[in-house]
Amino acid sequence: MKTSKCFSCGGEFPETVGPVHAYMKSAPGCWATYGEVLAREYSDPAYFSVHRLTVDAYAVQHPGSKDRQSIQSVAFHLIRLCMFLEHDLTAEKANDLMLEVGKYKSAFTWLSPPAFMGAITCADVERTTTVEAHKQRVREWARSSWDAWSLHHDQIRSWLPARQRSRHSSGASATSIVRP
Repeated sequence: MKTSKCFSCGGEFPETVGPVHAYMKSAPGCWATYGEVLAREYSDPAYFSVHRLTVDAYAVQHPGSKDRQSIQSVAFHLIRLCMFLEHDLTAEKANDLMLEVGKYKSAFTWLSPPAFMGAITCADVERTTTVEAHKQRVREWARSSWDAWSLHHDQIRSWLPARQRSRHSSGASATSIVRP
């Protein structure tokens, strides 16, 4: 089967014609592969524990353009990755904090995407053959995706609620928008 590189995440995917997401820009083969990963997670509860990481990693590797919807989407997914990876929050606790963060979404600003989106893509996850391998690869994918945005980590951390920001107070140049 012929493959092509996704112009956003850089992964190799089957070359295909088909639908893509409305604002998370990707090659059709990348979007189809992501759909297969999601179907695996939705169809078997054993896979579902890493589902939020899957969604966040994919979203930040496919940031779209400078429109308001893309800006807010990328910000939310990066904030949640920060909460998971740097604060060890559960999906429930992270979602509770996201409700608080959402009150300030209109103040999020465009973050220039990195040239390299990380070494792992949904293609690597799709190729796993066991539950444990899938979960481990998703965790690696999330970390790789988060690390790719390292230039913006201080800004992203400044968007966290104050009780979460206290762990990282090095962001002198970041603009804090999330209050309490």
